[in-house]
Amino acid sequence: MTLTPREAPPVEPVSLHGAEHAADPQRSYELLRRQGPVGVAEVAPGVVVHLVTDYQAALELLRDAGTWTKDTRSWLPKVPEDSPIRPLVEWRPSLFFADGEEHADLRRVITDSFRLLDPHDVRTMTFRYADLLLQEFADTGTVDLVSQYAQQLPLMVFNALFGMPDKEAPGLVRALEAMVGSDPEKQAEGGIWFHTYLATLYGTKAAQRGHDLTSWFIDHPNGLNQEEVVNQILIVLGAGNDPLRNLIINAFLCLFTDDRYFGTVTTGSLPIQHAIEQALWRDAPLANFSVHLARKDVNFHGTQLPAGSPVMVSYAAANTCPHSGVPSDGYRSGKNAHLAFAAGPHACPASDVATLIATAAIERLLTYLPDIELDVPADQLTYQPGAVHRMLTALPARFTPLTPDAHGATPWSRSPSSPEQDAPSSPMPGRIPV
Repeated sequence: MTLTPREAPPVEPVSLHGAEHAADPQRSYELLRRQGPVGVAEVAPGVVVHLVTDYQAALELLRDAGTWTKDTRSWLPKVPEDSPIRPLVEWRPSLFFADGEEHADLRRVITDSFRLLDPHDVRTMTFRYADLLLQEFADTGTVDLVSQYAQQLPLMVFNALFGMPDKEAPGLVRALEAMVGSDPEKQAEGGIWFHTYLATLYGTKAAQRGHDLTSWFIDHPNGLNQEEVVNQILIVLGAGNDPLRNLIINAFLCLFTDDRYFGTVTTGSLPIQHAIEQALWRDAPLANFSVHLARKDVNFHGTQLPAGSPVMVSYAAANTCPHSGVPSDGYRSGKNAHLAFAAGPHACPASDVATLIATAAIERLLTYLPDIELDVPADQLTYQPGAVHRMLTALPARFTPLTPDAHGATPWSRSPSSPEQDAPSSPMPGRIPV
């Protein structure tokens, strides 16, 4: 007798949170593909979801707001309070967990505000903070591009874009590192610091507006209250920082290990943009996320899902599935074709800004350190365990040291013939959408 979907035997979940998955995620995705377009995965100890691994199925789910809801409150009781994935799926009054008009209104606040940023100012601001980080290691000849560069740079930029003084950036970096770490005491301390940071940020801008994202969030015609403004800031920082850090690192790794880029990384922005596109396709910085819950019983690509079932999208698996298409030369084209920034109504509202920052961060470092290269064999690199982020633990590199008194422009002394390298202390409103 043929089994119906409801009568099918239970499927053993594929673990996505251990060392084995971190070492070889494609093995995990292949095991999931054997279950069909929708597999069963354990994304944290004891937390099992359905995971979409097929490119077309992922697009269909991401674009279908009628069948699915982003409101996770009905599912949260099944997620342990101490689960590492709990902070990522905890419901908040933000666009991440909203549907319909509520989501559209919250999203409009972010997209309208980001359009007020001048791309030139964002780029030169990224240069300025990159220079500050380069000053710490450019004369040493070695660097861990994770901890000494990519882990800090996005938060330094976001700190300024939201209107906080530069002196607050190091504390923001330390707090978020602690919050995602494994030490409960440090997690709590980081959470308290971050809560104070957000309260101070809102209070400062509520009292006196500036040319920054926080002020524009507050003044937006959609009229967000304090809780809503703070949660939009929280979402931008949380959803923007880790994937942007991972994108910068994964693009560096692509430049270091792909022979097609050899000798071309300093010839212009095009090779860097190619590397970024390759990283988005090949190693999505946000590997598995986008939690959706079925509004009703639904048969989705052959899998019967009861109402309330949690379903996540594997951007990494969808991008690398056999049906997503790879040109014969191995290069992917079409920046909007990959799913690294999701798709549909919940697609990343600031993907252009993220790509701009990543490109500027890589360009700036390669301008000063053109001979930088990987300092260990690529097969010795390790990734942090976890289902959501594709995150290297370290990326050691070596280069010819650059000293402050070196001839020409250095991170310590910008070229006087290039005044455009000096970024303003805060972003100014512009008319060019990003």
